[in-house]
Amino acid sequence: MIQRVQSIYLFLASLALFALYLFTIANNVYLNNVPTNIKITGLFQDVNGAQQQTQAFVALTAATAVVALLPLVIISLFRNRKLQLTMAYSTILVIIGHSFWMAQTVKGAVGAITLNTNNFGMGLFLSPIAILLMIFAIKAIKRDEALIKSADRLR
Repeated sequence: MIQRVQSIYLFLASLALFALYLFTIANNVYLNNVPTNIKITGLFQDVNGAQQQTQAFVALTAATAVVALLPLVIISLFRNRKLQLTMAYSTILVIIGHSFWMAQTVKGAVGAITLNTNNFGMGLFLSPIAILLMIFAIKAIKRDEALIKSADRLR
């Protein structure tokens, strides 16, 4: 059913992944002596006192939308719990791959500059939160499956 607890976890995982569009991955990284913020959509630098996008990450932006939609698709599979579990495990792997791609993109954008902990943005922590919520959803789906099997045994 849609109102199950796993639906809430999956919705929150999707929300965490869509929040990547709002929050920065790295803050105040100085590229060519210009403070730069790195978001999932690209590099944003101070130009005449205003933040402007100087480089776009088009492929990463589109992939983020697809990855963020996956937990919502899993919610719609509530009638087939085995497929829901398979898709949830697959989504965790996709999120891990997306996080690696995101890290490599940031690494390529900053070059030889070393990021410190004060440069980390909120967006850096959203993918692990989404993975954790997916794990909670998997546990809830398994609990739901066990409940259905026990009810079938009683019949």
